[in-house]
Order: sequence, then structure tokens, then C-alpha cells
Amino acid sequence: MLDHCSISHKGGIVLWSRSFTPEASRVAASSASPVNSLVREALIEGRTGDEKYEKDGYAVKWTFVNDLELIFVVAYQRILQLTYVDDLLAALKTLFVKLFEPFLATFLASLHAVNNGKVTDGAISWNFAKAFDNWDNIFDKLLSGLEGKAAQDRKVRAQPIQYQSLEAHAQLDDASSAPSDTGDHTVDEEQIARNVQALKNRLRGKGVRTVRRGVGRADSGSGRDSVPGSDSEAPTKRKTKAKTQRKWGNEAPTTEEMESLDFSYEKPSDADANGRMDLTTLVDQTSLGTRTQDGMYEVKDWEFASKSEEDDVISQALKSSATAKNSQAVESSSGLGALGSLFARLTGSKVLTESDLKPVLEGMKQHLMKKNVAKEIADKVCEGVGESLVGKKVGGFQTTNAAVRQALSTSLTRILTPKTSTDLLLSIRTKLSSPLPSSQQRTPYSITFVGVNGVGKSTNLSKVCFWLIQNGLRVLIAACDTFRSGAVEQLRVHVRNLSMLGVNGATDSKGRVELYEKGYGKDAAGIAKEAIAYGRDNDFDVVLIDTAGRMQDNEPLMRALAKLVATNNPDKIIFVGEALVGNEAVDQLTKFDRALRDFSSASGGSGKERGIDGMLVTKWDTVDDKVGAALSMTYVTGQPIIFVGCGQTYTDLRQLRVSNVVQAILSD
Repeated sequence: MLDHCSISHKGGIVLWSRSFTPEASRVAASSASPVNSLVREALIEGRTGDEKYEKDGYAVKWTFVNDLELIFVVAYQRILQLTYVDDLLAALKTLFVKLFEPFLATFLASLHAVNNGKVTDGAISWNFAKAFDNWDNIFDKLLSGLEGKAAQDRKVRAQPIQYQSLEAHAQLDDASSAPSDTGDHTVDEEQIARNVQALKNRLRGKGVRTVRRGVGRADSGSGRDSVPGSDSEAPTKRKTKAKTQRKWGNEAPTTEEMESLDFSYEKPSDADANGRMDLTTLVDQTSLGTRTQDGMYEVKDWEFASKSEEDDVISQALKSSATAKNSQAVESSSGLGALGSLFARLTGSKVLTESDLKPVLEGMKQHLMKKNVAKEIADKVCEGVGESLVGKKVGGFQTTNAAVRQALSTSLTRILTPKTSTDLLLSIRTKLSSPLPSSQQRTPYSITFVGVNGVGKSTNLSKVCFWLIQNGLRVLIAACDTFRSGAVEQLRVHVRNLSMLGVNGATDSKGRVELYEKGYGKDAAGIAKEAIAYGRDNDFDVVLIDTAGRMQDNEPLMRALAKLVATNNPDKIIFVGEALVGNEAVDQLTKFDRALRDFSSASGGSGKERGIDGMLVTKWDTVDDKVGAALSMTYVTGQPIIFVGCGQTYTDLRQLRVSNVVQAILSD
């Protein structure tokens, strides 16, 4: 049974709606209705390629009529399997447009006149109840017909199973009551004997394996199986040779030799004879950020650099063109590159149909996948672009190219545009400056870094730490990776290096960064809690929590991570992922976000589910213009990419601008 159905204009004007239950009417009237959530989280962000949208137990499906700018929406309980929803949407679209097209065309023209300022809003009134007077009866007949057909289909699908079951029982009864005397009966007996023997052999093999696993355990019962040729009463013990001490030489090493082999914390390997560190290896002056008028340190923007040599070749080819007409055609197609050759198939003044767009969208999908966009996301993006173009009237070669390219650019921009603030520094300063009761002590701003193994969490955490130090904040790094060998030592080296880098011209920033660690094999959630308490008691501004890498399918480790999140409730959870992955990015991010939401709400703490709040994409300098991982990650979570890592020094951190990413994806 449906819960809600509506027909509205893309601008938000509801032309007609129907709620089928009192609960559905109450929900539809609230701001948290599934239809409103669909508009905010799917349509506005360009996620129109999804098959359906789910929110608070509801499933929502929709379709468009682009030439009239209409949206048809159907909502129902997610637990129900309604097979007729797609047919209902298609029939609604066809009937509604056919019956009320003159009124809809007039309504659309007047709406555009109001938007263009040609007519005041008060000069036009629309009486939708009178215009769609008989539509309720038509809708009821259509819905009842589809529901009846669906019920009949269910009965038809169930009947063959019943008949087949009865027939099988009848054949079984006949076979048991009147066995055949033909040769088939003998073959069946032989087959049964072979099956019984095979079963005995399998069970015998299972018993042998059980005994082998149980060597050394006490026997229960008088009878026991034993491995042929082995003595189960007195198992043999492996003789081991005593370990001998390794000798490095005939004489003990001298003091000078011991000092030359000393690579400890106090004397780094890249220090000079006086113990001074070469700071030029830690900071790349060309990638340093800039200072604002307020003195804030901002990291550089990542900028997409086009290939100037190819541009020169194209310009030379244009100059040597034979005629102005050919030159204009080459200029148009070369400006669009491979995408332009796809769009060139749509020529002439016509209304675009699905068959017209199918080859273009297929080529567009291949282009996105070459840019490292996950296949699943490329499919959905192209479906969304197709839905926004079907039914639109275009004319001329240039107009068609501009329409398709603009639709793709708009879709990518909507997906990549963050719905939450990416100004992490503003969030930190807001928390630190917010008033508190006199009896309450201020807690530092906490950020947890999570991700799979080997993506560079610790390295990029140190880059974020450098950025925070440059903005005058005291940072405490919590070593909560208590599993990987060398994880604590790695952070210790970063803290040593960061403590020697200057802030605002100072030669030393010691005291602005510290490491909180408890060694290996401890509970990460407990260490993080102690670190936050230590940071609160010692006036630290930010606590950066480094966690152990784990695969997204490892449920015990994901539960442990969710426990850390639920226990400490960090202000930000940043997922660290690689720019090199394609389809794997979707799988990693989806399962991390889902596991954190499911397990964090069940792990105590505040009882609220927590998911990924933002992403940090590493190894960005290795992908050139194949930046599709950014699109895939943002599409999956709807959360922004806060930073990208693009090198090995502490200054190799960049911000992403949506326009630069879109330009890189659309480039050839």
C-alpha cells in the first residue's frame, strides 16, 4: 500500500498530492517528510541516478517531465515489496501530461514570467483544485487497477509452485507404492550404494581430521578413533636445538662504534655533528600556504593545470584550417575533445529522447570511468544527466553541445558542493570560544582519523598538525594505533620534527605539540579517553587521534573502532582514503560509514550513531587529472573532502575547489 503520492514543479510548487494514512499525512506535513528529504539530499545534490531513496523507514521513487519541469514522487513503507510502483509512475506521467498539458504549459509560461520579473506575483493566481478537478477519480482507478494486477500476478506466480509440489508428492507416493522392475531400479540401487559409501568415506575423513586436531587432549569414552600408523597414546615431541648466542666479532664494540650505530630519538640520523636537524627536508618552501589579513595560515588550493603543449598544437591546427567553416567546426569539437565528438551526434533542432541520449551517455560513462570514477557512481551520474535532458528541445550543433556539457557540469558541481562547512579552523575556534558554566572545564577539539591499512593516516595527520600549529594552536597527538609495529615510534618522530618548526617567524614550536602514548597492546578507546582528559587538564586546543588501519569487512575491528567513537564522541571523524582507488573507494567508504553508524549507537556512550564527517584524500599528486575518487567519495557520503595530501613534506596539504575538480573531470 502506498503512503504518499505527489506531483510538483521543480521550483517547489505542489500541484497535487495524496496521503493514504493519517500517519503519512502527518509526516508529509512535517519538515522531515521523506519527500522533503528527497529534494534536499538527492535532487538538489544531483543524485537523480539512484533507483530509489530511503529515509526513516520509507522508500521514495520519482520521475521527471523535463519539458514541463514536473516531478512525480511516490513514497511507501520500505519493508513492502511493491512491484507496481515503476508502472504507476510511468502511467501517472503519461496520463497527467496528456490530460492537462494546455494548463501546464500556461502555468509554466506564467511562472517563468514571474521569475523574469515581467509579471508581479500577485497578478497571477492558480486554482489547481479546479484545474485538476477529475484527477482524483482517474488516479483511484489507475491505482486500483495496478494493485489488482499485482495481486493477480502474485497468485499466478504462487500457483505453479503448489502444482509442482503436489505433483512431486504424487510421483513420490506412486514410486513408493509400486516400485518398478526395470533395469532403472537396479541402477538406482547401485547409485544409492555408491552414495552411502561416499558418505562413509567423508565421515571417516572427518573423524581423522578431528583426531588430528585433538592430539594431546583427554579422550572421553572408551572407544576412540586413531590415525593409522600413529601412536595416539604417546605422541612424539619435536626435538628442538638450543638457540646459540650470535657473535658479531671477537671483540666488544668500542664507544665510537656504538655512537655511530645509535639511531635513537635523541640523535636523529639526519642531524649534523652538533645534533641540529636540517629543517629544509621537512618543509617545501614552494608549497607553503599563505597568511590572511587576520594572520591565519591557509593551505594552498589544488589547481588543475591544463596541458599547454596540446593547446599549442590545437591552436596551430586551427590556424592552418582551410576554410572558416571547417575552422569553426574544429574549434568547437577540439574545445570539447572526446566529449565533444560524443555530443556531436546530437545535431539539429529536436526534442531529446532516451534513444538519442543513450550512445552519448554511454560514452560519457566511459569518460568518467577513465577519470577513476567508480563504475556504480558513473552509472548513476549519467542516469541523472539523462533524466535532466530527456524531453528538452535543443537546436543547432552548438546549442546541443552546450546543453549536454552544461548538464554534466551542473550535475558534477551539485554532487561535489559540500552541504556542510569545510572550514575546520572555524569549527575549532567556535568550540574553544563558546561560553561554558564556571563549574565546567573546557575540553579540546578532537579529531579521529580512520581508514584502511597503508593509506597514510599518520603522515597526513602530521600535516594537519603542522597546519594547526601554524595557526597558533596547541596540539596533542594520541597514539591509538596499538597494533602496528612502529606506529608509536613513527608519531614520536613526527612530534620531534614538528616541535622544531617555527611558528610566525619563531625558531621553535616546542610545547605546541606533544605525543600521548601508552605503548602497544592496549585498549585504543581507553587511550583516546585518557588523551582527551590529559589535553583538557593541560590546556591543549586540539587532540588528533591516530587509529590503526583496518579493512572495511573486518567486523571485530570495526566494532572496536565504533567503541572508540562511542566512548569519546570526537568532534570530527575524518576518513583517510587514497586517490588511486576507483570502485574500491565506494566499498571502503560505504562500509566504514555504515559500520560506524550501526556499531557506535550500540556501543554505549551518547547512544547516537556517528558516521564519517569528512574525507582526506592522500596521494593526490599521483593521479594527474584522474580525480574521480573525489566524486565517488562525495557521492557516497554527501560529506566534503576537507584536504588532499600531495607530497612527503609537512606543507604538502591542499584544499579542493569544486570548479577545479569539475574542470579536471571534464578535460580530455
